[in-house]
Amino acid sequence: MNLIAKVRVCKRPHPEMNHKPSLRGGGLSRKLSRFHSGGEYAAGMGVSVSVLASGSRGNSALVQSSSTRILVDAGISCRETFKRMKQAGEDPHALSAIVITHEHSDHVAGLLVLARKLGVSVFMTGATHQAWSRAVRDATGESPDTKRVEFFASGRSFQVGDIAVTPFTIPHDAADPVGFTFRSEGIKIGMATDLGYMPASVRDHLRCCDVLVLESNHDLEMLRVGPYPWSVKQRVGSRTGHLSNKALAEFFAGDYDGSASYIVLAHLSEQNNHPEVAKREAETALEARRSLWHNRVELATQAQAMQPIRL
Repeated sequence: MNLIAKVRVCKRPHPEMNHKPSLRGGGLSRKLSRFHSGGEYAAGMGVSVSVLASGSRGNSALVQSSSTRILVDAGISCRETFKRMKQAGEDPHALSAIVITHEHSDHVAGLLVLARKLGVSVFMTGATHQAWSRAVRDATGESPDTKRVEFFASGRSFQVGDIAVTPFTIPHDAADPVGFTFRSEGIKIGMATDLGYMPASVRDHLRCCDVLVLESNHDLEMLRVGPYPWSVKQRVGSRTGHLSNKALAEFFAGDYDGSASYIVLAHLSEQNNHPEVAKREAETALEARRSLWHNRVELATQAQAMQPIRL
């Protein structure tokens, strides 16, 4: 199937939702606008995604529709989460839910306090909850409150407000790690970080996305000569570790369907990567496929929230 045919397939609304017509038009006729202050985003203006923090010291992102706001992971402190949301013009108390990819501390460090303060539902798999609860007990001597915890299973979609959330299994050394796609108002957002390689199942879930947030963790040579102990280097570079710039570029050059208008490179290593290196390798792979020139590559950082992408 050629690229044009694939884009046409991507226009079909999700069968589980009553979508508005898609705005996708091969990247040329898409009606996108990107606002650089959160206050300009009023209710009823569509779907957005913003990465609040990304990296080994904490990960968190915000996906929202006109009426629903979902926090994806809570790897930074409650105070810092509030700060970064407010800087983007968003009210933390307006969050509808928190969804968790896996139990590693850089994805849940702020979850306990955040969930208590906001009183919103927290969605995770049963195995992730067990691993997280065990870590909380070891650290504090008490078990976390489970009244607001909702469990999901990988591969089974669930609904938060008007956003359909589909979790899918990713290869990582955690109890039951997942990536997510989010669908609302004819828009699809895909997120996949903390995965050692890109299996066919993950590639399938990432088709037809308007925005992709994908891991570009390390440069292979920088990892090889970098300061990490050999055991850590082996873990990072393994098939249950983290995705390299090269592996992501191979995805862009091969199986990527070209549907996204925005690609966000996330979870960059501060020791074993450089933003310009990661971006150059991704853009080179995309430019090699002339039909994908419209894909815009953005960088998520550890130190500050990226400007929201509005669709």
